[in-house]
Amino acid sequence: VEKYRPQALSELVSHRDILSTVQRFISEDRLPHLLLYGPPGTGKTSTILACARQLYREREFGSMVLELNASDDRGIDIVRGPILSFASTRTIFKKGFKLVILDEADAMTQDAQNALRRVIEKFTENTRFCLICNYLSKIIPALQSRCTRFRFGPLTPELMVPRLQHVIQEEGVDVTEDGMKALVTLSSGDMRRALNILQSTFMAFGKVTEENVYTCTGHPLKSDIANILDWMLNQDFSTAYRKIMELKTLKGLALQDILTEIHLFVHRVDFPPSIRIQLLIKLADIEYRLAAGTSEKIQLSSLIAAFQVTRDLVAAEA
Repeated sequence: VEKYRPQALSELVSHRDILSTVQRFISEDRLPHLLLYGPPGTGKTSTILACARQLYREREFGSMVLELNASDDRGIDIVRGPILSFASTRTIFKKGFKLVILDEADAMTQDAQNALRRVIEKFTENTRFCLICNYLSKIIPALQSRCTRFRFGPLTPELMVPRLQHVIQEEGVDVTEDGMKALVTLSSGDMRRALNILQSTFMAFGKVTEENVYTCTGHPLKSDIANILDWMLNQDFSTAYRKIMELKTLKGLALQDILTEIHLFVHRVDFPPSIRIQLLIKLADIEYRLAAGTSEKIQLSSLIAAFQVTRDLVAAEA
């Protein structure tokens, strides 16, 4: 993942509109405070690091850029201490501004964020702040209004595939067509995750096929889901329960994953609307109970029951 992290703005594959805007800010020397947000693996940190590389030469990097991550201490003392002293000192002989990058800013406490708003305002003349987070709602409104916000959405398959192919070529990995599809599907727009799955599957199996990718990530195969659905709708309760339990144990599947996949199937199967609504409410309840940490066995019974009731309703309507 780090080996193929884009080094320059031109190497980033997605969010062309955001990049061109940032590029223009830099070339006109009018960079505002930035707030980049969106799901992980979509290029937020890479973007700002590429900007920093473009702005500063290698040897001034240390004195001009302060990067703090969630893993570093960023309580109120740090904001009032190191960040304040970094921002308040002028750069001698050099024009231009310093850059403070606060990665995972949504992990900062309310107090630290409140302390930051004064610092940002006071030293705008010689320092620019860039906040990066996954959840915009965890950043206090006062900070949001002081920054120019950019949303990094999940990457589309059209953007991910060429980049993945580049990595595959460089590394000489054997990937099949369906393997590639599986990578893109399972990573759901997260480039970092796609590369991690690619690497772990290649290390484990030496060949990246759909089956290997699903096995490696412990995700239920489409054929398995089809079987589970078939058993739930066509077998009696105890047979269905036994078979699904066996499959779960054999493949080490989590009920949560099975539920997510089954949900997609429910939309594809042609149930009468009223019955489908009942079923979806049941699935939602089961997912909620699973999230609360209940026993998987009981919830599996509940899942099968929901489908068996649906089956009887469909039969009754027919």
